Amino acid sequence: MSEPTTKPRLQEIWETELAGQLAERFSIGSRMAVPRLERIAVNIGLGAAVQEPKLVETAVAEMTVITGQKPIVTRARKAIANFKLREGMPIGVAATLRRHRMYEFLDRLVNVALPRVRDFRGLSPRAFDGHGNYTMGIREQVIFPEIDLDKVDKVLGLSITMVTTTDDDERSLALLAGLGVPFRT
Repeated sequence: MSEPTTKPRLQEIWETELAGQLAERFSIGSRMAVPRLERIAVNIGLGAAVQEPKLVETAVAEMTVITGQKPIVTRARKAIANFKLREGMPIGVAATLRRHRMYEFLDRLVNVALPRVRDFRGLSPRAFDGHGNYTMGIREQVIFPEIDLDKVDKVLGLSITMVTTTDDDERSLALLAGLGVPFRT
């Protein structure tokens, strides 16, 4: 698969401005040691798929539209009788975005989708995992403009994890804030 000829806007910002600012702020000598976004993992958990098997197809279609690539279907590793879950049953969909798709998805998330969230006041800066990765939850997939509201049968939540190359939460926060992620102050 060939890469597009133009770079995504956020990748251009990181290369031209942000990398130098981060290196100066944190006294990093090597260009390779500057924190950067490595990948974005997008997941939809489908606990209701046990009763509604058609829900998996809907989630795959919606995730494909949102991320720009076809997700994988995650399956149950073991059976849980209380949930009527058998080993191998589909219970979610997941996509890992890298390179151009990652930057384009982040740009759409920050500039288009998050402002559409009702009563949005910014993301919590305390959701880092201690290793420089940031995870956020979205309650409704309909905040993405690619989703046609008339075709939505069930509102699905998404989990989005932004994985960086640094192990320091402060550096990761500076990176993501520099890329435009709206954190609460």
